[in-house]
Amino acid sequence: MIEAELKARVHDPEAVMRQLGERATARFEVYKDTYYDRPDRALERAGQELRVRTVHGADSTRTVLTFKDAAVEEDSGSKPEHETEVADPGAVHAMLLGLGYRPVIAFDKRCRNYDVEAVGRRMLATFVRVPEIDGIFLELETLVDEAEVSAALDDLRTVLAELGIGPEDLTRELYTEAVAARRGADRQSL
Repeated sequence: MIEAELKARVHDPEAVMRQLGERATARFEVYKDTYYDRPDRALERAGQELRVRTVHGADSTRTVLTFKDAAVEEDSGSKPEHETEVADPGAVHAMLLGLGYRPVIAFDKRCRNYDVEAVGRRMLATFVRVPEIDGIFLELETLVDEAEVSAALDDLRTVLAELGIGPEDLTRELYTEAVAARRGADRQSL
């Protein structure tokens, strides 16, 4: 499946949260993300990502291993995504290290998630605050087959417009790169 996603900087988060709150109940979670790559940075060069994410919610904690392939749509950066929940995060980290992968960056994301149904699609709207980055972001995504990416992105733009977020607010900025820049280093350092 392709994660069709648009990300925007939000200038009036209270207004947008109020509108989303009318559509769905917010779920507050903290994501602890660790990104891995080969020492030669092969995944980064190929536009791929390998991530272990531990999600701490009000009632549970879960860990997910995710592989994102290279973007299939350049303007949005939408990528094929494959993920699975893991029972033992320590074992997954050990396996990745044993296979020659190394952690290149780790950081926390403070998230407010809304599961919404809009324009006939299930969507996840996530307000994101990364403590090391200025600003608040909204990610709006839906999972689709590759043939549906363009139509799905149009639907995401429609929903963003309804929330008062225009094309000028969209960004392709990657959290990994922004955090690394803030730390004054490349992605090689945790």
